[in-house]
Amino acid sequence: MALAHWKKLTSLELFRNPWWTYRMDTVELPGGREGEYHYVHTGGSVMLVPVRSDGRILLVRQFRYLDGRVSLEFPAGGVREGEDPASIAHKELVEETGHDGAIEYIGYFNPCNGIVDENTRVYLARDLSPSTRYRKDDTEEFEVVSVSADEIDAAIRQNDIYDGMTMAAWAMARGRLFCL
Repeated sequence: MALAHWKKLTSLELFRNPWWTYRMDTVELPGGREGEYHYVHTGGSVMLVPVRSDGRILLVRQFRYLDGRVSLEFPAGGVREGEDPASIAHKELVEETGHDGAIEYIGYFNPCNGIVDENTRVYLARDLSPSTRYRKDDTEEFEVVSVSADEIDAAIRQNDIYDGMTMAAWAMARGRLFCL
């Protein structure tokens, strides 16, 4: 049985900032009734799984304001409308890890598809070497951490890694890590 699709009737921008837009659509629901759908629109994001030549993986440890705690995550960043996701991924790799390397797109996911229309594109980064272009964004403070694949799995099981985007990217990348 095919699921019925909702039909967008109108769309209204309620608020905009440099990172996202809050929108409200008027929709026609299956059966003909009208309703409102509120959501966040973004240009998307990128996340990288940087793998060193020895198989260790780089993550960043940073303070997350909304949780009020430190989080261990893969390097990531927002993509603004019109920007090239691969270019932003490469920039984030250098900016957050201090390394440059070859990136390979492996897929995408939506971090919360009932609230945001964001697609997070995931990249593997390999052939890493220290970058001469390294400079942190002035709004970020983090520590680069090198761990094994087994240590990531254990950190997820122990809830030391609690970031959903990191866990989704890991689920996509884990099986590809040592396949060359």
